[in-house]
Amino acid sequence: MGKIAVELEKALEQRALQGTPGQPNVRLLAKGDGWKVEDVICTSGPQDRPFEEQHAGMTIAVVAAGSFQYRGPVGNSIGQELMTPGSLVLGNGGQCFECGHEHGAGDRCISFWYAPKYFERVAADCGIRGKMDFRALRLPPLRALSPLLSCAYAGLVSSVEPSAEIKWEQLSLQLAARALELTRDITPRSSDAQWAYLARVTRILRMIEGDPNAPLTIPGLAREARLSPYHFLRTFEQLTGVTPHRYIIRARLREAAMRLKTEKTKIVDIALDCGFGDVSNFNHAFRAEFNVSPRMYRRAK
Repeated sequence: MGKIAVELEKALEQRALQGTPGQPNVRLLAKGDGWKVEDVICTSGPQDRPFEEQHAGMTIAVVAAGSFQYRGPVGNSIGQELMTPGSLVLGNGGQCFECGHEHGAGDRCISFWYAPKYFERVAADCGIRGKMDFRALRLPPLRALSPLLSCAYAGLVSSVEPSAEIKWEQLSLQLAARALELTRDITPRSSDAQWAYLARVTRILRMIEGDPNAPLTIPGLAREARLSPYHFLRTFEQLTGVTPHRYIIRARLREAAMRLKTEKTKIVDIALDCGFGDVSNFNHAFRAEFNVSPRMYRRAK
């Protein structure tokens, strides 16, 4: 996500020049009665110790760039998840949490905050009753989330470009409803055996993010991670929630979708720029992910 990652890189460079501790830099994108959306760029890195924070309300944060470890309560225990671009940070009101950057500096998130009563109304409209708590800390980069993520990314780019607009309130409602739906059947993970390989997988994730359109192969990625191909596949999926192939394809498709919404570049050029060998393969993959063709997606308001 070149346009999104560049602002994070600038913030990290500025932090390095100033020699200051890492910290979150927050920019308000939109707000209304019971909700708000913020652009959060965090410059923390391995040299910064995590500290405990608390969610003031129900929170869903779309990870747009970078990676970090997210720790917090899940049921009666403390869980941890690896957060990657395309995944959702889930936080319950009043919940304490920590974010760590032990294996890489910086991240950028689009944070959606909801007042408790506002969120309860959204849940009721979705037919959900009872306690309004997320039963998981994270949603991985799922196909069901791709249309909403691409809109959020396009909105982040368009927020500094007056020629484009995004309806943040509509997106915040859709995202809350989708997250509630997708987390209802999630069973919290009990095993953290794969966390021994966190540094290796994080290195691979940041390598992919640096150039997701490069020719990447499982054997090549496994060698970079110093794991056998089978062990790499298993470890990557357990830590990120998706296979390496699906992770890479979705990263490329999100980039393409954002560019379709924010640029006038020809579709064939976007397809090639985003790592697809030909426009036919791109059209097929895009339709499978977004349920519409790239041309129709671009035309949709």
